[in-house]
Amino acid sequence: MVRVPLTPWERQRGERFGALLREARGERSMVEVAAAAGVSAETLRKIETGRAPTPAFFTVAALAAALGLSLDELATECVAGWDGLDEGGEHALSA
Repeated sequence: MVRVPLTPWERQRGERFGALLREARGERSMVEVAAAAGVSAETLRKIETGRAPTPAFFTVAALAAALGLSLDELATECVAGWDGLDEGGEHALSA
Protein backbone atom coordinates (compact mmCIF):
# COMPACT_ATOMS: atom_id res chain seq x y z
CA MET A 1 0.00 0.00 0.00
CA VAL A 2 1.38 3.38 -1.01
CA ARG A 3 0.97 6.12 1.55
CA VAL A 4 -0.10 9.49 0.16
CA PRO A 5 2.26 12.28 1.29
CA LEU A 6 0.87 14.56 3.96
CA THR A 7 -0.21 18.04 3.02
CA PRO A 8 1.42 21.03 4.71
CA TRP A 9 -1.81 21.54 6.66
CA GLU A 10 -1.74 17.95 7.93
CA ARG A 11 1.85 18.40 9.08
CA GLN A 12 0.94 21.67 10.84
CA ARG A 13 -2.06 20.02 12.50
CA GLY A 14 0.26 17.27 13.78
CA GLU A 15 2.69 19.85 15.14
CA ARG A 16 -0.17 21.66 16.91
CA PHE A 17 -1.36 18.36 18.37
CA GLY A 18 2.13 17.54 19.63
CA ALA A 19 2.49 20.98 21.20
CA LEU A 20 -0.87 20.59 22.95
CA LEU A 21 0.21 17.25 24.40
CA ARG A 22 3.54 18.66 25.52
CA GLU A 23 1.81 21.58 27.22
CA ALA A 24 -0.71 19.29 28.93
CA ARG A 25 2.09 16.99 30.12
CA GLY A 26 3.60 19.88 32.09
CA GLU A 27 6.20 18.64 34.54
CA ARG A 28 5.27 14.98 34.13
CA SER A 29 7.95 12.94 32.41
CA MET A 30 7.43 11.57 28.95
CA VAL A 31 7.99 8.05 30.30
CA GLU A 32 5.32 8.53 32.99
CA VAL A 33 2.67 9.79 30.55
CA ALA A 34 3.52 7.20 27.92
CA ALA A 35 3.25 4.38 30.46
CA ALA A 36 -0.10 5.71 31.72
CA ALA A 37 -1.36 5.75 28.12
CA GLY A 38 0.06 2.35 27.25
CA VAL A 39 2.33 3.63 24.49
CA SER A 40 6.09 3.79 24.24
CA ALA A 41 7.99 6.91 25.25
CA GLU A 42 9.41 6.93 21.70
CA THR A 43 5.89 7.10 20.25
CA LEU A 44 5.01 10.01 22.52
CA ARG A 45 8.27 11.76 21.63
CA LYS A 46 7.55 11.41 17.92
CA ILE A 47 4.03 12.77 18.35
CA GLU A 48 5.15 15.69 20.51
CA THR A 49 7.86 16.69 18.03
CA GLY A 50 5.61 16.37 14.98
CA ARG A 51 7.53 13.42 13.52
CA ALA A 52 4.35 11.31 13.79
CA PRO A 53 1.72 13.87 12.74
CA THR A 54 -1.12 11.38 12.22
CA PRO A 55 -1.17 8.98 15.17
CA ALA A 56 -3.82 6.27 15.37
CA PHE A 57 -7.13 7.19 16.97
CA PHE A 58 -6.69 4.82 19.92
CA THR A 59 -3.23 6.28 20.60
CA VAL A 60 -4.73 9.77 20.64
CA ALA A 61 -7.58 8.62 22.89
CA ALA A 62 -5.20 6.89 25.33
CA LEU A 63 -2.93 9.94 25.54
CA ALA A 64 -5.90 12.26 26.02
CA ALA A 65 -7.19 10.06 28.85
CA ALA A 66 -3.77 9.89 30.52
CA LEU A 67 -3.51 13.68 30.38
CA GLY A 68 -7.11 14.40 31.36
CA LEU A 69 -7.89 16.03 28.02
CA SER A 70 -11.15 16.01 26.10
CA LEU A 71 -11.00 14.57 22.58
CA ASP A 72 -13.45 17.27 21.48
CA GLU A 73 -11.24 20.05 22.80
CA LEU A 74 -8.12 18.48 21.26
CA ALA A 75 -9.82 18.23 17.87
CA THR A 76 -11.04 21.81 18.04
CA GLU A 77 -7.60 23.11 18.99
CA CYS A 78 -5.85 21.08 16.28
CA VAL A 79 -8.00 22.45 13.46
CA ALA A 80 -8.12 26.05 14.70
CA GLY A 81 -7.49 28.39 11.80
CA TRP A 82 -8.33 25.84 9.11
CA ASP A 83 -10.88 27.12 6.58
CA GLY A 84 -11.81 23.64 5.28
CA LEU A 85 -10.24 24.17 1.87
CA ASP A 86 -7.31 22.29 0.43
CA GLU A 87 -4.40 23.95 -1.36
CA GLY A 88 -6.39 24.14 -4.60
CA GLY A 89 -9.30 25.94 -2.96
CA GLU A 90 -11.55 22.86 -2.97
CA HIS A 91 -13.40 21.56 0.07
CA ALA A 92 -10.88 19.15 1.58
CA LEU A 93 -13.42 16.83 3.22
CA SER A 94 -15.86 16.45 0.33
CA ALA A 95 -15.98 13.16 -1.54
